[in-house]
Amino acid sequence: MGGLASILVVDDNPKYLSDALPMYGYDVTVAKDGLEALKVLDSKDGAFDLILLDVMMPNMDGWDTLKAIRNNKKIKYIPVIMITAVSEEQKVVSGLKIGADDYIVKPFILPNLLARIEAVLRRCQWQKEAQSTKEKTLNKNVNIDALTPKEKEVLAFVAKGASNQEIADKLFVRDVTVKTHLNSIFKKLKVTNRTQAVLLAMQMNLIS
Repeated sequence: MGGLASILVVDDNPKYLSDALPMYGYDVTVAKDGLEALKVLDSKDGAFDLILLDVMMPNMDGWDTLKAIRNNKKIKYIPVIMITAVSEEQKVVSGLKIGADDYIVKPFILPNLLARIEAVLRRCQWQKEAQSTKEKTLNKNVNIDALTPKEKEVLAFVAKGASNQEIADKLFVRDVTVKTHLNSIFKKLKVTNRTQAVLLAMQMNLIS
């Protein structure tokens, strides 16, 4: 991701997170309850990459805040990590159904939370890249049907992380033959590398 990731911490006792997260390169804004969080989100549309949302808060709890976020078209796609107490774990499934991207149970250790933040941000970035690839594809009028059955087979192996030599061994061909297939695939899909080719093929439902 370019620049600092911006996080909205929604917690009635935010000092620990608001002090710790900036030390790891995050830009932090604080809201003390759900109502304040919704006002901040409304006034700073598109300003946040992630929301850390505590469940137990005055005025509006985390679950109701999450519902309000997911029902608002302007902010519904911001990833949310719920912060819950042990006694609330049975509600986590409901929270995930409402639209939470992950959750962490208090008391937690900071490295665990940081790992979850990084994972959610990384997934979000991948989704954006995949969407961007799809949009570029539509503009280029790529013809997926132009791929031969053998090229589709090679692409499926690439998607599984196989190297050129591994693909060659599985298909009983030479390494140079695999390279030829890949060059043809890149040209037909109008991409420049393996990652772009796999993302595009997945977006077009060519491979699963």
